[in-house]
Amino acid sequence: MTSEWVEWHTGYDRDQPNARRLKVVQSRIAEALDRAPPGPVRVLSLCAGDGRDLLGVLATHPRAEEVEARLIELEPQLVASGRESVARLGLRGIAFVKDDASNTRSYGGAVPADLVLACGIFGNILDEDVKRTIDHLPELCAGGAVVIWTRGRFEPDLTPTIRGWFQAAGFEELSFVPIPGTTASVGAHRLVRDPAPFRDNEQLFTFLPRELRPSTRSSGEPAPRKFQPA
Repeated sequence: MTSEWVEWHTGYDRDQPNARRLKVVQSRIAEALDRAPPGPVRVLSLCAGDGRDLLGVLATHPRAEEVEARLIELEPQLVASGRESVARLGLRGIAFVKDDASNTRSYGGAVPADLVLACGIFGNILDEDVKRTIDHLPELCAGGAVVIWTRGRFEPDLTPTIRGWFQAAGFEELSFVPIPGTTASVGAHRLVRDPAPFRDNEQLFTFLPRELRPSTRSSGEPAPRKFQPA
């Protein structure tokens, strides 16, 4: 049986919101690599899927050989697909790890990172978990690191609040792009405060059941206040 996350990736195969969002994410990744200081560029991708956002850029980017990345994904079929793409592209610095990105224990040895990707997460978790994750990001980032994130602007639209949370956590906004014809949006923020010490084994978020996720709730339906996984 195909998992919902493998099925979700089929939205990249056509001109759907996923595909249009992907182009913007890849553009922001390329910009971050262009601006990174000379030398190795450490990348951390949370809930990476098959890694096509980063790998699609590295396939042609002149700094691909300088990138040292850990892509964390729990779905084994997506991990296998990502590893096949890495091998095909000959990218020696890219490691796909089958693990749960919701807990910081999966980040040990991969932080502080110069680029953190948090795409496809914020629309599937509690609002309080979004804030918790953002508050922890300075622990995952090197000085001046860029974080690229996504969130739908479905009602009630949380993206203005998310942008404020990033600012409060010590980030400056580089860009915020609403994807025309969709509710999707892509944000990019740079850490302008000092990085924070990394805390291991911290639970950042829990993916909600499909019917409770902000991305699938009916318009105007209130968000759940709490969720206790079984």
